[in-house]
Amino acid sequence: MMRFLLLFSRQGKLRLQKWFTPTAEREKKKIIRDMTTMVLARHPRSCNFLHWKDLKIIYKRYASLYFCLAIENQENELLALEIIHRYVELLDKYFGNVCELDIIFNFEKAYFILDEFVMGGEIQETSKETVNRCIDASDMLQETMEEYMSKPAF
Repeated sequence: MMRFLLLFSRQGKLRLQKWFTPTAEREKKKIIRDMTTMVLARHPRSCNFLHWKDLKIIYKRYASLYFCLAIENQENELLALEIIHRYVELLDKYFGNVCELDIIFNFEKAYFILDEFVMGGEIQETSKETVNRCIDASDMLQETMEEYMSKPAF
């Protein structure tokens, strides 16, 4: 089971965080600080898997963003790496070559895409097409509601 997913920049600025287990705010801040310093201090050619406390930390850098996923010790690291890659593919499909600014200015969509893909620390949907259909349906509903709300009521 996944414990948390963090997205942060090369400068260590947190861009997105998703916690799959209840964690106190103080502990979250400590974990975020530990993860960013630990991952950013590593050499670019070193292994993407770390052991930290009782968890395995899997990270991958895409452009200027680090995607950091914490899983339990008995979980498969390669599957976690594939989860990160699938999430990036979904973001790329929606934003068209996702970048850090897309995450900053459309963070609610990034969270929505993650929620369609992963729920409760487990993969909810493996099909990219199904997730993309749900995202498109949500966008269509949002556009319809905005159009409906913009019309004057007489």
